[in-house]
Amino acid sequence: MKLNAWEQAKRHPVVGDRPAPGFFEGALLGNGGLGAVVTTRPDAVVVRFGHNSVWDIRIAENHREELGTFAELFERLKQIPEHYESLSKDEWYREYVQMAADNYGRPYPRPMPCGSLLLGFDRRKAELLGHKLHIDRGLCEVFFLIGGKRAVLEIFVDQTKDELWLAMKPAKGSKSGAGSASPFNRIRLLPDPYTPPELPACRTHAEADRAGGGTLALRQTLPRAERPGKAADPRDRAFRLSARVSGGAGFRPGANALEAALAPGADLLVRVRLDESLNRDVPAASGAAGTLTADRRARREALAASEEKWRAYWSRSGVALEDDFLEAVWYRNLYFFQCAVRPDAACPGLFANWSHGRIGAEWHGDYHMNYNTQQPFWVAFSSNHADKHLAYVNMVDHVLPVSRKWAQEYYGLRGAYYPHSAYPVEMTMMPYPVPHWGWEVCETPWTVQSLWWHYLYTMDKEFLANRAFVPIKEAVLFMVDYMKRPEASGEAWGDDRYHIFPTVVPELYELTPGFRRNRDCLVDLTLTKFLLRSFEQTCAALGREEEERELLAEVADVRGRFPDYPTAESRQGTVFVSVAGEDPDVVYNVPNSVTTVFPGEEHGLHSPPEPYAIAVNSYRNHRNEGGNELVFYHMAGARLGQLDLERFKRQIAYCLLPNGTCTDRLLESGGRYSDETDFDYMGGMGIWFENFALPAVINECLLQSYNGVLRFFPNWPADRRAAFSTLRAVGGFLISAVWEDGNVREIEIYSEAGSQLRIYNPWKEGARITRDGEGGKAWAAGDVIETDTAPGETIRLAKALR
Repeated sequence: MKLNAWEQAKRHPVVGDRPAPGFFEGALLGNGGLGAVVTTRPDAVVVRFGHNSVWDIRIAENHREELGTFAELFERLKQIPEHYESLSKDEWYREYVQMAADNYGRPYPRPMPCGSLLLGFDRRKAELLGHKLHIDRGLCEVFFLIGGKRAVLEIFVDQTKDELWLAMKPAKGSKSGAGSASPFNRIRLLPDPYTPPELPACRTHAEADRAGGGTLALRQTLPRAERPGKAADPRDRAFRLSARVSGGAGFRPGANALEAALAPGADLLVRVRLDESLNRDVPAASGAAGTLTADRRARREALAASEEKWRAYWSRSGVALEDDFLEAVWYRNLYFFQCAVRPDAACPGLFANWSHGRIGAEWHGDYHMNYNTQQPFWVAFSSNHADKHLAYVNMVDHVLPVSRKWAQEYYGLRGAYYPHSAYPVEMTMMPYPVPHWGWEVCETPWTVQSLWWHYLYTMDKEFLANRAFVPIKEAVLFMVDYMKRPEASGEAWGDDRYHIFPTVVPELYELTPGFRRNRDCLVDLTLTKFLLRSFEQTCAALGREEEERELLAEVADVRGRFPDYPTAESRQGTVFVSVAGEDPDVVYNVPNSVTTVFPGEEHGLHSPPEPYAIAVNSYRNHRNEGGNELVFYHMAGARLGQLDLERFKRQIAYCLLPNGTCTDRLLESGGRYSDETDFDYMGGMGIWFENFALPAVINECLLQSYNGVLRFFPNWPADRRAAFSTLRAVGGFLISAVWEDGNVREIEIYSEAGSQLRIYNPWKEGARITRDGEGGKAWAAGDVIETDTAPGETIRLAKALR
């Protein structure tokens, strides 16, 4: 039943039929660390370089003492009159917010673009026609017309090291492996035009060799100090971009140390390397020629090794859909995901490893923990790329010390309060301590949620014990303490519940006078329930019930006195709202009203009729201004079996850029945006990493397992064929299945961990079950099929023949 996803991916190249000079028109290449954007001008090919681990690492950490503590600030805020329309009416609060936001207002830290490579040609002798990005193997072809004949420049990023190769495609009939005639007459490296002037000057180098080749290199130091001086810091970092041109290219350096002339018509091969590390470990710009060679054999070996990596990547899972558009969305976004993430590089921020000038710098390109950083990794589990999630796990480890410190020193509580925003640089205090967003309590359980998912989908107890347990426990400690504070329970509340107070609805209301919109937000409640439940299950899986007996008792106490979810009456009927007293027709930014469905995983197709109806009403009644819902909102729709796939496709098309990625575009005014707002104002900010999770929505239409029971094709049209291969499910199962004429034709299940298998029976006639090592067949009927499995066992199911 296994699909050849490598062949399926070949069907969906990203094609440009003209020059693509803009950053968002260019072809995206990458290996999870290095990122490259291949742009094409009528007179040149220009490749823009970035890297997940290359940042302007300066950081402002001022006002440490002025921030005070949560208790001090909470008491002061209670004194602001409740009749004020906004807390900003209070002069003290305005000044406090300005002070607290000062550090974040600096332009650093931010991803540091690594410069560009330019290959120029004479338009009188060559014409650039367009390009084609082959996502099956990460190869970009740039097409030329030279002397009336077509010629092709091939470009790829090495999947085993931070290098990029450019070569003219071998001419047809060539026995030597030489490339076809090159149109290029010059090569140039360009430092990023927006490199901060206060940074040390970029060092450059140009060197020709006797064989007619040569090297260009630039090196940029990235100091740790906010105001760089002469004294070096051992924590300073640097990068070097080197371009080696093969012999025989007629390489002749000019007056500009970063430019050289080339001999048109010569065989051209260019090898580009990006070195990044601590400043002391990055080689000098000079002398680069001796460390980098460019020859056809080395290129062939690099291409073969990279193609092997791509074949292995596509072998992990695949889909074949009678819907070319959705199939293309699935393969292209998983291609981008591979280009953007690898565990030994820094976890990608908002715009991953593609940047140039100001592109990729908005909001520092940082980690936003109220969905942006989490969302792209939603695709890792069901698509069977859980290894990619380790980049996120490393990020959680990175922010844990400052999160613990903030919980202790600012809140006076145990555990860790995970940040609203964070950077992949050294931090000693919260980067964004502004209360009106920094008090979003949901971000603490949300940060660690996927660590539990990692275990559920892999059943890897070593991971659970060594990577997940501590961050999850730290979040639990904080949430238990926060909810059991005197201000969050007692007679003033008129009930016996523990409340989440104060808090902030993501992207809505901020802090309000009298905290009237700052208690028991829906997303806080559902994610905290998820957290507490997962901690109980973690302790059970690891046999730590006795060791954690006291904390588990506190968890049980909180769960037993948990607040109800806020609801309201709408034209759709009863709906969930983000906070009590909210107008059900409010225009949201983040889809708060459906968070019990996803990511809360409390409601879905498995739910009893009443809560299911409320969840469906909430989904149908939801209004969203756009920008943060393309994956998020539609995940909930798929989980409910309510996703309109044709409308989903039209919204994807609305957000599509020429490079095949989806940007964040607005949908309606009436919330934070007016009728004069540019609905595409986020389109030029960068490549939105978060939207690479689109295949996760498609996966949920084909297979659901979130509640531990497999459900097949819950949101797929009866009249369209679909098949998938080795999608990953809760319990450590790899699932393959075929859907045809409105029926599940066959199912194959591989059990990695030997978990109990539970399936919503897709056949009213019953199921015929064949197991490895068994000569006969078993029969199963009923709504749910249950059976034990052994590690490494394959089970096949088909409709019973009566």
